[in-house]
Amino acid sequence: MRNAPELVSVVIAALDVRDVIDVQLNALAEQDYEGAVEVVVADNGSSDGLRQHLEAHPHRERLSLRWVDASGARGVSHARNRGVAESRGDFIAFCDADDQAHPSWLRLLAAAAPDFDAVGGGLDAAALSSPRAVSWRPMADIDKQPSASNSSLPWVGGGNMGIWRTVFDAVGGWDETYLTALEDIEYSWRLQLAGHTLGWRPDAIIHYRLRDDIRSLTRQSLNYGRGEVQLYRDYRGRCVERRPIIALPLMLTLLIVRNPLLPTILTRLPRGQWLWYFNIFVGRIRGCLEYRVFYA
Repeated sequence: MRNAPELVSVVIAALDVRDVIDVQLNALAEQDYEGAVEVVVADNGSSDGLRQHLEAHPHRERLSLRWVDASGARGVSHARNRGVAESRGDFIAFCDADDQAHPSWLRLLAAAAPDFDAVGGGLDAAALSSPRAVSWRPMADIDKQPSASNSSLPWVGGGNMGIWRTVFDAVGGWDETYLTALEDIEYSWRLQLAGHTLGWRPDAIIHYRLRDDIRSLTRQSLNYGRGEVQLYRDYRGRCVERRPIIALPLMLTLLIVRNPLLPTILTRLPRGQWLWYFNIFVGRIRGCLEYRVFYA
């Protein structure tokens, strides 16, 4: 068992988040964790004055807040890698710029750290998301570690994860070919396949902000569908299998029978949730064509 972390580096990937990042920074300033902390914001190429905002931020001293240029390549994975490279901690904690850490988040995550090589916490959508967004994309039980029915390994969200620096260096950084989605599943699987332990601390809560506009929902769900195929291409035969062939006609039936042209009282499926499933399906088709593999 390891000792408690000497310094926790909280790494936040950021892109044009000046209008929302203060919710997260205020939450980090109010943490009940008593150990040493620094916050590194890895800027993936913002054009909204984020750097200037952070350099004059009222919590700059309290959080040992630093801005890091992470504009060398597109994507959250690159930004996180740059943030880690510029950080000084022996334990790295990841959270997202548009979310909000519960006051006990860092204390509970750090308390679990000595027992695992990496550890994740629970995501709660109720606090920051509109009722419409929650109805569009219901979240899994916060107490249950995320997993997929066709995979042998669990995973944790990249927006609520901690890892020892020595383990991060041994496994390698986030895969920068995963530009927009499911980079956290890829990293969780790679970590475990390399023989490292992945813990679960559901009470280390991050309040997660769901998309509540059609454009953002569409973009995210398309990326998720494409990312599922990328994961299958990279990890088939090791920890993930192709979905059962029956999944394809079942999905098509759901999309047809419960389509939003029918009254919701009949379909019992919110239009936004139908759109989520539809775009994941379309994203999978695009992924199959791009990666030249079949994934139902």
